[in-house]
Amino acid sequence: MYKNKRIVCVIPARGGSKGLPGKNIKKLLGKPLIAYSIEQAKASGLIDRIIVSTDSREIAKIAEQYGAEVPFIRPKILAVDKCGTIEVLLHAVDWLKRNDKYDFDILVLLHANTPLRKSEDINNCIETLINKNAENIFSVTEAFRNPYFNMVEIDKKNRPRLVKRGNFARRQSAPKVFDMNSSIYVWRRDVLMDKKNIFLRKTLLYLMPKERSVDIDDYIDFKTAEMILKQKILNE
Repeated sequence: MYKNKRIVCVIPARGGSKGLPGKNIKKLLGKPLIAYSIEQAKASGLIDRIIVSTDSREIAKIAEQYGAEVPFIRPKILAVDKCGTIEVLLHAVDWLKRNDKYDFDILVLLHANTPLRKSEDINNCIETLINKNAENIFSVTEAFRNPYFNMVEIDKKNRPRLVKRGNFARRQSAPKVFDMNSSIYVWRRDVLMDKKNIFLRKTLLYLMPKERSVDIDDYIDFKTAEMILKQKILNE
């Protein structure tokens, strides 16, 4: 809880993963991938409940071992590729209200495939949302490619062109752009239920460094995260 706001964290974790089979419970330096997000949420100190939403009983068992709640098994209709994350969050909010009679103020979404964030990043997002009276906030990192400068597409005549037109001699002169790093999203619960969107009138960004922004979708991403974690341990 922060400033009398009740805070719930939801960690979605499907059993199926095409890019990296078994990704959410694959061992990263001896620990299931999902365990990193659970432990970071616990270390935050601001979060009242940590809920894992999964369709897999194996993931549910591991999540509970690391201290998360798994009060329901996600319906199969919400565990298919075409189902969006916001639908999963709305289901979790509705389940808690109907079954636990539990209301809260702030919802934090942590994706299990971004294990390198810090608990301080989570707290900074929560505190910024509340103190700046934002509707929501999500984490980003500085983009390596810039559509104003060096991202191209193929037009209808099969010719390359800049994704967004601009006349910039160097990348530093182009408007600054960011990558959504898929790590932390925070909404006011009522705003999420009403707007059901990420980009709102009072949305804020939280900037994270690249070394804490690895989004694991495939084997190369996994090995990158492993390398960064090993280096972190060596430096401690």
